[in-house]
Amino acid sequence: MTMQTPAAPAGDPVPGAPMTTYVYPFAQGDRSQQDLLGGKGANLAEMTRLGLPVPPGFTITTEACRHYLAHGHQPDGLHEQIGVNVRLLEQRTGQVLGDADNPMLVSVRSGARFSMPGMMDTVLNIGLNDRSVAGLAERAGNEHFAWDSYRRLIQMFGKTVLGLPGEEFEHALDRVKKQADVATDVELPVASLRDLVDAYKEIVRQDSGRDFPQDPQEQLMLAVEAVFHSWNTDRARLYRRQERISHDLGTAVNVQVMVFGNAGPGSGTGVAFTRDPGSGARGEYGDYLPDAQGEDVVAGIRNTLSLQVLQELDPTSYAQLTDIMNRLELHYRDLCDIEFTIERGRLWMLQTRVGKRTAAAAFRIAVQLVDEHVISMDEALLRVTGHQLSHLMFPAFVTDGDHRCIARGMNASPGAAVGRVVFDSKTAVSWAKGGQQVILVRRETNPDDLEGMVAAAGILTSRGGKTSHAAVVARGMGKTAVCGAEALDVDTKARRMTTEAGLVISEGDLLSIDGSTGEVFLGEVQVKDSPVVRYFEAGLEAAVEGVDEATAELVRAVDRLMRHADAKRRLRVRANADTPEDAARGRRMGAEGIGLLRTEHMFLGERRTYVERLILAESADERESALTALLPLQRKDFIRILEAMDGLPVTIRLIDPPLHEFLPDLTELSVRVAVAEAKGEHAEAELRLLQAVQRLHEQNPMLGLRGVRLGLVLPGLFALQVRAIAEAACFRQRMGGDPQAEIMIPLVGSIQELELVIDEASRVLREVGDANGCTLRFPIGTMIELPRAALTAGQIAGAAEFFSFGTNDLTQTTWGFSRDDVEAAFFSAYLEKGVFGVSPFESIDREGVGELVRIAVEQGRATRPGLHCGVCGEHGGDPDSVHFFEGVGLDYVSCSPFRVPVARLEAGRAVVERSVSGSDSR
Repeated sequence: MTMQTPAAPAGDPVPGAPMTTYVYPFAQGDRSQQDLLGGKGANLAEMTRLGLPVPPGFTITTEACRHYLAHGHQPDGLHEQIGVNVRLLEQRTGQVLGDADNPMLVSVRSGARFSMPGMMDTVLNIGLNDRSVAGLAERAGNEHFAWDSYRRLIQMFGKTVLGLPGEEFEHALDRVKKQADVATDVELPVASLRDLVDAYKEIVRQDSGRDFPQDPQEQLMLAVEAVFHSWNTDRARLYRRQERISHDLGTAVNVQVMVFGNAGPGSGTGVAFTRDPGSGARGEYGDYLPDAQGEDVVAGIRNTLSLQVLQELDPTSYAQLTDIMNRLELHYRDLCDIEFTIERGRLWMLQTRVGKRTAAAAFRIAVQLVDEHVISMDEALLRVTGHQLSHLMFPAFVTDGDHRCIARGMNASPGAAVGRVVFDSKTAVSWAKGGQQVILVRRETNPDDLEGMVAAAGILTSRGGKTSHAAVVARGMGKTAVCGAEALDVDTKARRMTTEAGLVISEGDLLSIDGSTGEVFLGEVQVKDSPVVRYFEAGLEAAVEGVDEATAELVRAVDRLMRHADAKRRLRVRANADTPEDAARGRRMGAEGIGLLRTEHMFLGERRTYVERLILAESADERESALTALLPLQRKDFIRILEAMDGLPVTIRLIDPPLHEFLPDLTELSVRVAVAEAKGEHAEAELRLLQAVQRLHEQNPMLGLRGVRLGLVLPGLFALQVRAIAEAACFRQRMGGDPQAEIMIPLVGSIQELELVIDEASRVLREVGDANGCTLRFPIGTMIELPRAALTAGQIAGAAEFFSFGTNDLTQTTWGFSRDDVEAAFFSAYLEKGVFGVSPFESIDREGVGELVRIAVEQGRATRPGLHCGVCGEHGGDPDSVHFFEGVGLDYVSCSPFRVPVARLEAGRAVVERSVSGSDSR
């Protein structure tokens, strides 16, 4: 049987056509079919194939989901196929779905191609009703278990299928616990559970206008449709945007015979990892809850026990579990995340997947697996990402000093976060938009908190463990999180929390949380650079000196993977730098030159007056005087930069922005002149300046007199800069240096513009070289930042010796965007509506801007074989964009100094990835 990767949503079947298979028993699949069966279904099938103890079940395909979402109804044949597979389960178990005497119960769970923890819906205990609950109680010999399972079904069904507020069920549970004078639901007597079931059914009747369905088949079909619907909930769409997952994939649905961790003594449920997903440490790791169902662990409703407690409670199940964990890790060749249930001493595997992990764990585990001869260094390189490396470079808390630790919890997701306390998602989003760093504090998070978790600098919960919703989502997003800080009594309604010592922390108070240690500090704690940054700046030996073994192992893992990436990559990596300090830091970070030196930044501050003199010059002599004053300043700047990057290429962009940016604001200057005239004061200089500002004022200066146009209209400006570069290079040569300047002309749209500037620049280089007795063979090229330049690149390459793609402006001019305006005006709406999967200023727009880059490279090299091409926009440090630039054959990328290591790593990964997949950048 051959499975095809599903394409677009299927339409209604043609009469007489073969019926599409929408339902697959676990025994018919394997892990290669994740596109069709979803990640959970494919992995359940794989575990079944391996002979592991998996409760029987079947998977409804993603194709069925896409049909349902596209057409608003189930595809023909789905209902019948589900019925056939339910009967197969009944035959296998000897039970009947919802039977009064011997009921089979099933769970209905989502399972998309990519893991989306907590984002979509689950319903457990389908098949229970007023009659079958008695049959379950008699079969199990445990009334408490049966009625607890029934109340859970009604609560989940009400929330998930009927869309009722979860708070009403929680309030009802709190009332019943209070009446019974117990602290937890496990302690409730059977009579109280019966009362709770009645209360839950009344909530359903009152809030939905219908009774809780007693027909098990109706429960099942409504639950399946609810899971389909959950694919497009706001929280699921937000998560997919955050993780860059396509909205078109749909989810599979897994229907599985229930096994019960809440069946009394000898039962329980847990989540396990084959290595610590927080640190990468070897050994079994996880959470366990006796007498509970799986949702209790994930939701963080009860604080969990460590996996080692299971070894004491049930050594036989623990030994079987650890054996299975070892088998799965060897089979998947990676860290595995496992969900399991023990029912009366019998172990069942409910799920496995390659586990999410922190950035530190990703690097450590990748190298550990190499040393254990499980994977190669190439595979290890593909197990880490530039995003993870960037996260490792974030600062951490300074540990010395008098910091008041007010609580400790689980170190759920590492990092250091400082911010003002907020108690709900809406406030977190609002305050963050206002520019404030916030810490989102909850008793436990749920999927509805996702927007606030995205906005917050860190997350703190008083309940839950390392596998709770808050922990899993935070690790996936790279957010700092501390979970299960039991010493904190969180009152979200009153917007405050209280420590065991009686200290009250109110909304707006400053808090610092350490996701690496689980500590919570009152006030603001100072942060320090990470050891990974120290490694890049000072080397391996300095970075591991005086640190703990775990940190040393991490730094060594980063070193090995970076060295492997450098050995594999073809792309060179340069830094964008405007000062000698930036240049020096870029070089320490591994930059192989400067890809963009913005000379306009050299005209700011005290030098602005020289530019004003140049603009106000009314004669050639005045203009020459202003240029002469600027020359030694520019020369000194270039000497320092060329010294910092000696022996490496330095691409110097001649002045680009419009000159009005160096002049006073038109409105403010007009007011000053008007006030002076009203007072009868003499303001001739101010008036001349106003006239110059008015003359240079433009409605859209980003598309006006700037770049090459400025150099052609204002005589001597570009020649001044070229002369300063040439004289600086001659000085460096006399000092024994090896200056490698490259001169870049900005905003070129035609070859004629470029030829005029090249003629002038070449003349100046010859003059300076002859006068100083030095050889100046500097390439002169252009930025490609206009669509016309990209489309006529074949012509432009006749004059340009290199191309550098200014993808920031190329994105603006291709889309017709003014970046400063549109990002605030409508980008959030475009992201929400799916027009953008990600901002085109953050990651290259491959179909539009990227295609222009491809055209320009191909046309340019057709005219000038071997034409050197690079990119100097912000995309040069974006991991996804680096892969694209590798694919189109650029020679280098350039980015901020801090992102140079990220670009180096991704350039190596891109080569390995292409060798594995054989794909190009399209």
